[in-house]
Amino acid sequence: MDLDHTISGEWLEWYLMTPRQRWVESGRLWQTFISLGGSLECEPDTESPFFDAESWRPLPLDGRPGLRVLRSCGI
Repeated sequence: MDLDHTISGEWLEWYLMTPRQRWVESGRLWQTFISLGGSLECEPDTESPFFDAESWRPLPLDGRPGLRVLRSCGI
């Protein structure tokens, strides 16, 4: 494979992987993204004629749903 000499580091490692290796690595990257609080929810398009400002709520800063106490006493 003849790659441009300006490609180096992580990009070069990525280009040298097989498609299967890239697929597996992508899965690991997604797991890391989600575990760090990333969200798959897209940002709303406020310019869209279908955007409903009354029903939209911003996501929590940590990207996770809120928690509530189910029981306040020990089991």
